[in-house]
Amino acid sequence: MSDPVRACLIIIGNEILSGRTHDKNLPYLAEELNKLGIRLAETRVIPDIDTTIIETVNECRAKFDYVFTTGGIGPTHDDITSPCVARAFGVEIELNAKAHELLKSHYENPADLNDARLRMAHIPVGAELIDNPVSKAPGFRMENVYVMAGVPMIMQAMFQGIKHQLTGGRPMVSRSVGGYIPEGSIAKVLGDIQHDFPDTDIGSYPFLREGKLGTTLVVRGEEAKDVDLASERIRAVIVDQGREVIEDSGPVSS
Repeated sequence: MSDPVRACLIIIGNEILSGRTHDKNLPYLAEELNKLGIRLAETRVIPDIDTTIIETVNECRAKFDYVFTTGGIGPTHDDITSPCVARAFGVEIELNAKAHELLKSHYENPADLNDARLRMAHIPVGAELIDNPVSKAPGFRMENVYVMAGVPMIMQAMFQGIKHQLTGGRPMVSRSVGGYIPEGSIAKVLGDIQHDFPDTDIGSYPFLREGKLGTTLVVRGEEAKDVDLASERIRAVIVDQGREVIEDSGPVSS
């Protein structure tokens, strides 16, 4: 396989760690990046602690081709992502003129743009704004770090506006083959198949459906031929053991 283009998602927020808010940005971003040939290689969920945010951003931007952060760019006291990213890059944070105008255009009554909301227009010096067509308060990009909102609808709108900037590799092709068969019954042969197709990734995901134990096998790779051949080998193993196969949906770019 070619060298993959790798990304990391940093989810910022105590509300995620407490379980009160369920993150929906991870599956969306993973799927969208895969379409671009970018693999979401790692996700970190971190609290609203300045040193943690700064250290995590600096570590990840050095390790991955792209870093995306979600959360912490709103108007409240715990929205500290923007100043933390500024500190990570060693720059000041300032009232961005363009961001200020965007917010002023959003609030018909000037009095509604209070000091708390104005915080959303404070952007690290040198950052490039990310458009927010939903509520105007922008995200921003610093080098390979893209800082976006945590609200899924806003985050998705932001991502659609910046995805043309991203350069990926070859999109992955995937096929899933399910069977009512325990993992342990096919573990050895799966290892053999993985050995024979080293340029694919084979994932095994057990399930319990209507009281029946089964496993879904997902084969991913850049070459559709390899993915197809490995999938057919898996299907044959399930059939040879006299187990019921759950029909797959065919290869898709994902």
